[in-house]
Amino acid sequence: MLNPSLARPEPPVSTCTANQFAAVRTEESATHAFVRTTMPKLKIVYLELPANELAVSRNFYAKLFGWTFQDYGPTYAAFSDSGTDGGFNADPAERTQHPLPVIESEDLEETEQSILKAGGKITLPTFSFPGGRRFHFTDPAGNELAVMQRE
Repeated sequence: MLNPSLARPEPPVSTCTANQFAAVRTEESATHAFVRTTMPKLKIVYLELPANELAVSRNFYAKLFGWTFQDYGPTYAAFSDSGTDGGFNADPAERTQHPLPVIESEDLEETEQSILKAGGKITLPTFSFPGGRRFHFTDPAGNELAVMQRE
C-alpha cells in the first residue's frame, strides 16, 4: 500500500496568463482538428541585416567574430564564416528596418501563392539579385521575411 505522505503532490496551478492560455490551447488541440497549409520544408538559409554604414558594420563583425565578406557594390556586403550566411544592406532605399530572415524555395511562385493562401502579404514583389530571385512578405503578426530561389 502506498504511503499517502509519499504520493506526488498535485502540480502547482500557474498564475501566468500565457501558461493558462497554453494549457487551454493544448486541451482544445486534443479535441479539434486544425487546418494547415502544407508546404515542403523550407529552411532559413540567409540573414540580411540593415546597416547605416557598411564599413562600420563590416569592421565590427570582422573584429568581433572573424567573419569574412564579399562586396556586391558600395551598399551591400555578404558575410560568411558565421554559421549562417548573410549580408549587410546599407542602401537607405532598400534596407529593411529589422533583420530579415531569408528562406530558400525551389519554386518561388508556388511558395508565394502558399503564403498568400495562409494569410501572408507580399510587401516587395519578386526581383532579381546576383545569384537568384526573391520577394518579401509579412506574416499575420507583421514580421517581414523573404523567400529566395537560386538561379
